[in-house]
Formats: sequence, structure tokens, C-alpha cells
Amino acid sequence: MRSFKIRWEYRQFTGYQLKIMQEIITLVVFVGFASLVLGEKLRWNYACSLFFMALAAYFAFAFNKPAATAI
Repeated sequence: MRSFKIRWEYRQFTGYQLKIMQEIITLVVFVGFASLVLGEKLRWNYACSLFFMALAAYFAFAFNKPAATAI
């Protein structure tokens, strides 16, 4: 039999939650890069989009039961 190791994050979060966290972190880093390095200003429509993504992340994490503990 093969044994599979599960990453520690997967015990605490679901796969969907991990993907949502990855996307939010990537966007936050890119907004900082675009602002500091590229000199672009954050326009209102981009800020509104980021707000709704943060709201989506809230809904993804706020109403879920904790993931089942893998052994």
C-alpha cells in the first residue's frame, strides 16, 4: 500500500479555501508591486473589485465547518 502525506494546511482548510487564499495573496502582492514599482494608481473600479473579492473570501471562510482532520 502507498501512503500519502497530506500537507498540514489541508487539515485545517479545504482545497477551495486554500485556492481562495492563494488568489487573494497574489492580488495583494501584485497591487503593491503595481503601485510601488510600476507607479500605477489604484483606480476606484479596481478597489471596488478588490473589496468584492475580500467579501467573497469572507463568505468562503465564515460559514464553513472546520475541515475533517486527516489521519
